[in-house]
Amino acid sequence: MARQCEVCGKKVQMGNRIETRGKAKYLGGVGTKITGITRRKFVPNLQKVHVTLPDGVNKSMRVCVQCIRSGAIRKRVHTKPFDVSGAK
Repeated sequence: MARQCEVCGKKVQMGNRIETRGKAKYLGGVGTKITGITRRKFVPNLQKVHVTLPDGVNKSMRVCVQCIRSGAIRKRVHTKPFDVSGAK
C-alpha cells in the first residue's frame, strides 16, 4: 500500500503536463500554442501521523493532508507519564 492514504484510499493518478509558448491574445499577442504534452504523476500529500483509533489503540499511519484537515482522523494525545502534585 505504498503512496496511498490509509483512510480514504487516495493514490497516485496519471495526467498530462502541457507546455505552451506565445503571448495570449488579450495581452496583444497572436495566441498561445501547445508545444508538447508529456505524461506526469499527481502524487497525494501523504504524512506519517500517530493516530488514535476508535478502539483506543495508537497506531502510525500514512494519511493524506485532506483527511488530517477535515478531521477524519484523531491525532494521538501525549499525556504526562506521572503526576507529582503532593511532593515538596
